[in-house]
Amino acid sequence: MISRVPRLESLAALVDLDKTSAVPLYFQVAQQLEAAIAGGMLPPGTQLDSEIELADQLMVSRPTMRKAMEILVDKGLIVRRRGVGTRVVQSQVRRPLELSSLYDDLKSTGQEPTTTVLSNTVKPASATVAEALGLAEGAPVIAIARLRMAHDQPLAKMRNYLSPMRLEVRTDALERQGLYELIRAAGIRLHAATQTVGARNATAAEARLLGESRGAAVLTMERVAYDDSGTPVEYGTHIYAAARYSFRMNLLMG
Repeated sequence: MISRVPRLESLAALVDLDKTSAVPLYFQVAQQLEAAIAGGMLPPGTQLDSEIELADQLMVSRPTMRKAMEILVDKGLIVRRRGVGTRVVQSQVRRPLELSSLYDDLKSTGQEPTTTVLSNTVKPASATVAEALGLAEGAPVIAIARLRMAHDQPLAKMRNYLSPMRLEVRTDALERQGLYELIRAAGIRLHAATQTVGARNATAAEARLLGESRGAAVLTMERVAYDDSGTPVEYGTHIYAAARYSFRMNLLMG
């Protein structure tokens, strides 16, 4: 039998938001719902109300509620199914999200990645970068472009943006280590991320850089990584040679 949280006081009792905190509201909602799931207050099979209803119950905006639910979906704690709604799918196992970089992935499989830093500058944030990092448009950001290779073959072109207020990234360090390794070494704990994976055809310049023919298929990845306070740390847009790289995902049946 599916349990439900239909009343305002039922869900409000699980989430106590501090709207004066620097921690984003969506992150507070996600963390507290995750704790409720882990603690058995939202047991497996619990059907949740719609995002609109949940947003009304917690007195937050619909985009805030949607972002919180996306974090729980990404962690495998809830599933959404058309015609059925949103349900809690597990509560016993608490799996912290471990973020890894392409450098980490290649190292873990015994490959020796090499990196060519194409650029490493401080520049004004575009509207897209500013929104992703929670900064004002035009604020200074570190803009890094790199070519990652494995077995002497170009694998990916990576663009990353970070706030210079959080850390300093030297070019020589980027050539020896992965970016996330440098972020962790600076004492910043990466906790969660939102990521979008896609595909398209390479431009002529991209194809030359990746050693592919013009119009060859490339995989795309856009990611925003957050620290354990919910603050955006890094925004990345990467392209991968589809002939030499693929993404693997673990899927949870609901």
